[in-house]
Amino acid sequence: MLFYGPPGTGKTMVAKRLARTSGMDYAIMSGGDVGPLGRDAVTQLHAMFDWATTSRRGLLLFIDEADAFLASRSRAQMSEDQRNALNALLFRTGEANNRFMLVLATNRPGDLDRAVSDRVDESIVFDLPDEPARELLIKQYYQKYIVDAGKDVTGPLAWLRRSAAAIKVDDSVTPEYLTALAKRTAGFSGREISKLFISVQGNVYGRQTPTLTRDILEETVQWKLAEHTTKLHFGDSVYDYTALPTSASEAAASSSRSAVVNAGAGAPAAKPKLA
Repeated sequence: MLFYGPPGTGKTMVAKRLARTSGMDYAIMSGGDVGPLGRDAVTQLHAMFDWATTSRRGLLLFIDEADAFLASRSRAQMSEDQRNALNALLFRTGEANNRFMLVLATNRPGDLDRAVSDRVDESIVFDLPDEPARELLIKQYYQKYIVDAGKDVTGPLAWLRRSAAAIKVDDSVTPEYLTALAKRTAGFSGREISKLFISVQGNVYGRQTPTLTRDILEETVQWKLAEHTTKLHFGDSVYDYTALPTSASEAAASSSRSAVVNAGAGAPAAKPKLA
C-alpha cells in the first residue's frame, strides 16, 4: 500500500494508526534508517521478514519517507549497501503473502524504484485540503489550541503537569473571521494550519494578559501567509528573501500599508519579489 502526496497532509498519521489498529504485529521505520546500518541492513531486513513468518498475527511494516530507501537503483549516488538492502526487500516481497503487509509513505512517488511501484496493490493520494476541509481544520485547531488552552488536565498523572493559563477570546474574533480564514489559507496543509494556531497561542502567551483579539490573530495570520509564500520559493536560487517580513509584527505592518482588513476577509500576503 502506498500513501503519497504533499508534506503535512496526514500520510504518516494515518499509516501509524493503521499499523496500531490492524491487529497485526507492526514495525515502523524511516527510509533514512537504512543507510546508517551499512552492511547490517540486509541482515536486519531478513530478520524482520523472519519475524513475519513466525508471528501468529503477521507483520505490518510501515516505511516513512520511503523514497530515501526505495529510490530507483539507477541513481549513481546509491551505495552498494543500500542497493543490497533494496534487493533484499524486493526478494522478500516478490509474491503475495497473507502474513506480511508493507505500507509506504512518500512525498516523491516518482523517485521509487519501478520494482517497488510494481509491488504496490493500492495507492492513496493525500492531497492538500480544499476550502471546506480547511474550514474544518481551522475550527478543530482553534478549539484545541485556543478555546481548550489551559483547561485542567485530568487522569492519574494530572498532578505531574502544570496547566497553562486559559485564553480569553475577545468578541472581535468572530465565527465569520474563521470562515473567511479558510479561503485565505488556500494551499496550506493540515500541518501548516495546526502550526498557525500554535503560533497564535504563543503570540497570546507572550503578552501580559492571555487574551486573543482580532489584531493579535490577524498579525499571526499575516506572518504565516508570508512564511507560506517563502517556503514555496525555497528552491529559487534568485529569490530575494530579504523582501519578506521576519516577524509577525512586521508582516502585519506590511499588510496594513497595502490593504485594510475588514470583516475577516483581509488581503492576501504580498507577492514575493524575484531578483
